[in-house]
Amino acid sequence: MTKIADIRGLTPDQLAEQLLSLKKEQFNLRFQAATGQVEKTHRVGEIRKDIARIKTVLRAKAAA
Repeated sequence: MTKIADIRGLTPDQLAEQLLSLKKEQFNLRFQAATGQVEKTHRVGEIRKDIARIKTVLRAKAAA
């Protein structure tokens, strides 16, 4: 899980890169869940929240 203070310290380019990485991981976990192979079920919720945090910070930086 990523702390919001850590996310705020990143540049918009780093945030976009991290967002892409999380979306790929989310896709892979969804695929594993569909085939019944997912081991870390708690990770799905963590990724969703991390994506939301990053999008929120990106929006705030764009507005500033």
